[in-house]
Amino acid sequence: MEIPAVERHTTADLVVERIAHVIRERNLTAGMRLPGEHELVGQLKVSRPVLREALARLQSMGLVDVQRGRGTFVGNRTSLANCVKLLRSAVTISPRELRSYVELRMAIEVQAARHAAEHATDDDVAELTSLLDELNDTALPYAEALEIDFRFHRRLIDIAGNPLMANLMEVIYEFVLTQMARTTPTQRDNVLGRRLHKAILSAIRERDPEAAASAMQEHMLAVLERLEQEPS
Repeated sequence: MEIPAVERHTTADLVVERIAHVIRERNLTAGMRLPGEHELVGQLKVSRPVLREALARLQSMGLVDVQRGRGTFVGNRTSLANCVKLLRSAVTISPRELRSYVELRMAIEVQAARHAAEHATDDDVAELTSLLDELNDTALPYAEALEIDFRFHRRLIDIAGNPLMANLMEVIYEFVLTQMARTTPTQRDNVLGRRLHKAILSAIRERDPEAAASAMQEHMLAVLERLEQEPS
């Protein structure tokens, strides 16, 4: 009998796991200040880029609240309770497994973008435009950017009008957020993401189903390419 090898984790994964463990085991309460970046780098013995990536993931999960110019604090207790499953997913799901979910997303969202271009009203286009206007703010906190990004994609599926697509997205919601946390750069660095979202919106505004589907496929392929760069 063979026992499968243990999945390898990146250093950032291990930092996420270590900080989350400390928050839970020490029962730290919402609003408590965590050590500063310099101190954390010294305690964890990791580089600043690795620490920042880990903190960005933890913030996207609601476990910490990174406040520019003030420091890093424990997230509120409600968020902690709601994100336990997501936390486990973020540190245990391998890039190979996440690719399967992205491929499922592609099947759903390419078709949803096509239907959204056919059915979107002027109000729908205005709402999507408003979401992307928010998302184009390069100073937007990482967690807020992920939330708006997900709302944009979720709104496209609602506009498409297929309840089964919507239900499937709810089923894989946790894994979509995990994938976003693993593959979405910071706002300042996410130039490609902003361009791809703009292309999707432009096609929907022009009521061009094939262009919308093509733009969404390009977006999903870019996500897959980022996952390919992570160790399996």
